[in-house]
Amino acid sequence: MSGPDVKAMQAKLYGLHYWMPGVDGVFGYGTLQAVWAFQKSHGMARTGTWGPAEAAAVLKAKTPGVRYKGTYRIEVDKARQLLLVNWGGSARWVFNTSTGANKRFFAWGRWYSGSTPTGTWKIYRRNTSGWVTGALGSMYKPYYVVGGIAIHGSADIPPYNASHGCCRLLPAAQDFLIRSSFLYPSRIVSIY
Repeated sequence: MSGPDVKAMQAKLYGLHYWMPGVDGVFGYGTLQAVWAFQKSHGMARTGTWGPAEAAAVLKAKTPGVRYKGTYRIEVDKARQLLLVNWGGSARWVFNTSTGANKRFFAWGRWYSGSTPTGTWKIYRRNTSGWVTGALGSMYKPYYVVGGIAIHGSADIPPYNASHGCCRLLPAAQDFLIRSSFLYPSRIVSIY
C-alpha cells in the first residue's frame, strides 16, 4: 500500500514517537514495525493492519509511558515486546522488538533457557562492523547487555517473542539508535 492515507497514518504514529524509517507514504516493513508497536502498546490484536480500530485509537493515543522516571536509559518491556528510549523520564522513541521465546536450546555443550533476563545493566561490549554470524544465526551490530544477550538488528522481527534471548530490531532502527547516541557503551538498559 502507498499513498496519502498511509502518509497521514505514518505521520500520526511518528508524532507519537513510534519509530519508522520515514514518513514517505509507503507501507513497508519499517511502517509495519511501527504499527505492531502501536498495537502492542494499546493492547490490540497484533495484526499489522491499519483498520478502523487503529484509526480510532490513534486519535486518543498518547506516547507510551516509561517505567523509570527522570532517567536516560533503554527500557525493554517484555510483556508488550517493546523497546523504549527513555529520555529524561519519557519515551523519546518506541520500537517493536522481539525478545526471548523462552524455549530451551542446546549450544556450546550446554542447555540455555532461551529467555531474556530481567534486570538493569550497562552495555559492556559492541560490534559495529555490520552483520556478525555465529552458531545461533546472524546479528546486525550487536550491543551486549548481559552475558551473550544483546540488542541487535535482525532481518526478522515478528510481533511476538521469538529470539534466543536477545532483543531484535530492524537494522535501520539499530543504525538510528547508534547514530543518535541512544545506544552506546555504558548506556543503562533495564529489561522487565
